Amino acid sequence: MSDILRQHAEQQNAEELHELQKQDSNPRPENWQLSPAAVVTYLVGGTLDNGYTISAKYIGNRRLMEIAVATLATDRALLLYGLPGTAKSWVSEHIAAAISGDSTLVVQGTAGTGEEALRYGWNYAELLAKGPSRAALVESPLMRAMRDGKIARIEELTRIGADVQDTLITILSEKNLPIPELIDEVQAVRGFSVIATANNRDKGVNDLSSALKRRFNTVILPLPATLDEEVDIVRRRVEDYGTTMQLPAEKPALAEIRRIVTIFRELREGTTADRKNKLKSPSGTLSTAEAISVVNNGMALSAYFGDGVLRAHDLIAGLLGAVVKDPVQDAIVWREYLETAVKPREDWKDLYRAARDMS
Repeated sequence: MSDILRQHAEQQNAEELHELQKQDSNPRPENWQLSPAAVVTYLVGGTLDNGYTISAKYIGNRRLMEIAVATLATDRALLLYGLPGTAKSWVSEHIAAAISGDSTLVVQGTAGTGEEALRYGWNYAELLAKGPSRAALVESPLMRAMRDGKIARIEELTRIGADVQDTLITILSEKNLPIPELIDEVQAVRGFSVIATANNRDKGVNDLSSALKRRFNTVILPLPATLDEEVDIVRRRVEDYGTTMQLPAEKPALAEIRRIVTIFRELREGTTADRKNKLKSPSGTLSTAEAISVVNNGMALSAYFGDGVLRAHDLIAGLLGAVVKDPVQDAIVWREYLETAVKPREDWKDLYRAARDMS
């Protein structure tokens, strides 16, 4: 087992990608490692002609993945849009790994991201010693992707300032990046495209200009449609986490995962699963990613401070942290939820007691 804490998607799934390449007889766009159909199979899972099983990376509507991959086979860039925790970055990384065999050409958007992160920068020691030259140029991930015909990723695009965002307009429409200091330019090689991700509900975001929006084809990734679908996502990711972290704990019981996911869905939707009681929703998003974190935290507690079996008192601390973001308003929401939805359920008595002990 590798001692790398988190391998890139193309490293972690190298065997699957290799098998897909061997079995893939469909036409491939230039500089793609796989055909569009094989990329979608890699994302949603399936069984190859030789019996090899590809694990699902995205559990949800297959058509959304087909639209996303088809977009990248054209001259359009792709914007993955949705609530926090809906697997946008996860999907972005795996698409880049399947198409280019390289998911590392990534720009992390922040309020402090400048134009040089999207265009290029300078090695100032080289610049002062010899003046502007290719040797002094520090290429951005986008510039490298253009040069090599690969997929570049921009995470949290809407956290980047609007004036910096618009740097992308020339890159996406003209498919070239001017370098006026050298009276030169970098022209994109076939296979180049951009996948950007953005949250539609977050603080400190900057709307995209209409000109920039037109350069993207937008795919909205929804929250999991059903309880069973969300439970399956959490179970898979938690099992992967336990293997990676080598936790001395048993795999969490499906019943415990189902309880956490049920709590998240009820609080998100503002009603109990049987639709009999209305509930207040907390200020946080309570995403699937947060549900995964709650179970992972509980596994660590049970492994190192318990008997290795995930129980209610292991889950409750992480659950409180996920639900109660505002110590006043969210605390009221949580207490009402305990009395309205948790206490009446006979098989949830242990969770109710653990929650009351933590309050």
